[in-house]
This record gives sequence, structure tokens and C-alpha cells, in this order.
Amino acid sequence: MNEADFIAALRHLPLHPGARNLEDDAAVLEVGGETLVITHDVMVEGVHFLPKQDMADVGWKLAAVNLSDLAAKGAQPVGVLLGHALGDGDERFLHGLGEALRTYDAPLLGGDTVSSPSPRSFGLTAIGKAVHTPVPSRTGAQIGDALWVTGTLGAAMLGFEALQGGREDNASAYSMPRPLLAEGCELAPHVTAMMDVSDGLLLDAFRMAEASEVSIAIESAACPVADPARRMECLTWGDDYQLLFALPAGVEPPVAATRIGQVEPRGFAPLFVDGEPVTNREGLGYVHK
Repeated sequence: MNEADFIAALRHLPLHPGARNLEDDAAVLEVGGETLVITHDVMVEGVHFLPKQDMADVGWKLAAVNLSDLAAKGAQPVGVLLGHALGDGDERFLHGLGEALRTYDAPLLGGDTVSSPSPRSFGLTAIGKAVHTPVPSRTGAQIGDALWVTGTLGAAMLGFEALQGGREDNASAYSMPRPLLAEGCELAPHVTAMMDVSDGLLLDAFRMAEASEVSIAIESAACPVADPARRMECLTWGDDYQLLFALPAGVEPPVAATRIGQVEPRGFAPLFVDGEPVTNREGLGYVHK
């Protein structure tokens, strides 16, 4: 099974309503008058980080990518659960993880440790409390909305290439991404749909369009990119953890962001890039085979 087939098969298992049919970044649970947001991501050596990478950066990034999912739901961290494969560099891993948890006020709740041969893998579950209900989802984009994105796309790609070349300069966008928790909480009361850009802007926009049953039109020249000479690579590489969101026409975002497109009636393609229809996900971003 590839990733899409496996997720489709999971939908035949008993699903909690809070799972949002596995079509979103996180689960949403109503508990004791609070709305909790729960997410879980795994990082694998050689897939999500380089084998010789500083393990402090790995610990930081494991926390950051999960907290980014909370940001996309407008949630403040409550705590995290860690799944850790013991091995070389554990002290550095804990240093980086601790720095991230302190920076974003996301205390450790517990977890599990195992012995594992290389390649190692690490998992983290992040639990947050929503600041606004209904909690933003991928499914709410409305016809006529404007599409926006925070930050710069492609910076992580350039950081990855720097690390591959043995350089630390400009590598932090890849090795130590910054979850936009404050921005997500500010945006949550205003957006109709929101998600973080983890697998590439074009792929994630395609996913938002499918989930919302609309078409999304993107102007590539409007997209803020780290290297204009490699614009399409910047829009498909991923790992940027910026926020992609839809706002009603005429509504300005309360955070710094760039308008890159609009939401249109569902046509024969979920995504249009510079007017050209995109009918399938192939080549739009990163997927697990």
C-alpha cells in the first residue's frame, strides 16, 4: 500500500467523530467543556532528517512539526507524549527537544522508549487546547474566498541542500522549523479553512480543495519563494511549515501573509496553477510511497 491507500483503508476501521474522517491535520475532541486538538507525527532517519544530522536538531524538529499541526488548528499546547528509539546522540536529542518544549510551553506528559536498529524513528503526540470554535479544518474553504500563505516557501529546501553540502549557514529553516502557534491562534477566528504547509504548497492546496469540494486557483508568481529561479521547486518541496489559509473576500489577515490565489466553484480539476488544471497529486509535493 502507498500512503493514500493505507489512509483510505484506515477509514474502514471504527473512527471517532473527532478524527474528522482522517481528512485533517489533527483530531478534535470535546472534553469537560474544553476543545482539545490531538496530533501525532513520526520522523524517520534518512527520510525526515539526514543520518549525520545533529540530534539536537532532530529533537527540536520532532516537536516543531507536531506543534505546527496545533498551529493550523488555532490551538495552544497542553503537552506532548514521546516515542523514542534509543541510540547514538540521545543526550543531544534531549537537549533539542527540551529547547523546543520550553520555547513553546509544551511540557512532556510521558511516552515510551524502545531499542531500535538503524534507521531510527521517533514519534511525538502533541495535545493542544483550541482558542476558537469551530476549530479550523481543511474542509471549510468557500467559493469566493481568497487564499493566503504566511512566510516564504522553499527556505527549507535550500536549508536541506546546505546541510547536504556540509554547510550550517541558512540550514535552520530545514533543521529547526518554527511552528507558527501565535499566528494560528490569531487566524483561527477569521479563516474558513487552514492547514500547515508540510508536504509542498501545491500538494497541500490540492488537499484543501479536495476536502472542501471546491477548486483552488493559484498564481505562482504571487507566491513568496526563497529562490525565484527555482519557483516551482519551492512550491513542491515542502517542510516549510507555513500556514495556508482561506479568508472571505475583502477580509485582511491579522498576521503577515501573502495572497496567492482564490477559491472557485468545483471544476473538473481541484487545482489550477496559472490557469492550467491539475487533476492528480503526482509531482505536487512529497508523499510516502
